[in-house]
This record gives sequence, C-alpha cells and structure tokens, in this order.
Amino acid sequence: MNYTFGEYVISTNKSLLSLERITELLHKSYWADQRPVETIAKSIENSYCYGIYYNNFQVGFARLVSDFATMYWLCDVIIDENHKGKGLGKELIRLIAESDEFKDLRGILATKDAHGLYQQYGFVKAAEGRFMLKPAY
Repeated sequence: MNYTFGEYVISTNKSLLSLERITELLHKSYWADQRPVETIAKSIENSYCYGIYYNNFQVGFARLVSDFATMYWLCDVIIDENHKGKGLGKELIRLIAESDEFKDLRGILATKDAHGLYQQYGFVKAAEGRFMLKPAY
C-alpha cells in the first residue's frame, strides 16, 4: 500500500524501509533508546510495517505484530521531530485503524504520553490490573 498525504508518502512496502533511519529514530525514543540494531532488524523482519517518507527520506515508522485473525500489537510508532505537528501521526493511526488487515481486530498498544491520539481512533484504557508484562531485559 502506498498512500499520499500532502507532501508525504505512507507505505507498507518493506523494501523502502531504512534500518539505519529507523534505528536513529527509535534511539531517540523513551522506549527503545537502548535497543540493539540487530533486534530492530529482526523486529522489522517479523512485523507488518508502515514507513512515512518525505522526498524519499524516511521520517516516520510504525510496526504491528499480529495473527491477522484476532488481534494486533501496535508498537514503535515514531515521527521525526522535524516533521511533528503536521498530522502524520494521526493519519498513520487512522490508516492502520481503518485498514482491511486490522479494522476488525482487537488492537493493543502501550504509551506513556499519547493516550489522546489513540483514543481518537477507538483505543480505550485497559482496566487496571488486566495486563501483565514480562520484561525482556
């Protein structure tokens, strides 16, 4: 899928993804700042990914882990600081929430600071104590 949003292209074509650029973006985040490049590469390989491009330069990313039958885990949603405030995050989440692949599935995500964004697209806070986490490292 290639979708034009103003001067940007949002695509699910993995061949367009830049591992170097995704690593750079994720290393500026609060959740993946220490994630090894090898782990990032493997996560991309095993996920359904969206890239956002401006003049063929990657400025955004999101990935989903799914069984494509009952649920998906939305993660690593990130927009380059220089391109924030242009509606890219909203458009990306809208495309995912309305996509044929994911619109009828239960979506799960974790966020520290973007609850309002995700609530616009049907996400609700889970009941306290409902989810458990096993830390990886």
